[in-house]
Amino acid sequence: MTTTPETPGGGGSTLTDERVEEQTDYRYDAGDHEKFSHYAPKEKIMQAMIEGTPVRALCGKLWVPSRDPSRFPVCPVCKDIYENVVQNDDPS
Repeated sequence: MTTTPETPGGGGSTLTDERVEEQTDYRYDAGDHEKFSHYAPKEKIMQAMIEGTPVRALCGKLWVPSRDPSRFPVCPVCKDIYENVVQNDDPS
């Protein structure tokens, strides 16, 4: 929607109503995401497996969980973050 209000002196200005749609970026990250099993919140992994949508791992990798994770070694970055950050934040 564009309007041109009248201003003194004959000049005009244009107001523009811009609408921004939020879109999810599902591009996969490059790297070794297919060589490792990654850590992510269980509820997000389950939802991703059901819906086929990507999930972000602790290491930052974006992937769609679809294979048996026990067939692959654990991502060393995810493991380090989990052991040194996530477990230390757990109050129990």
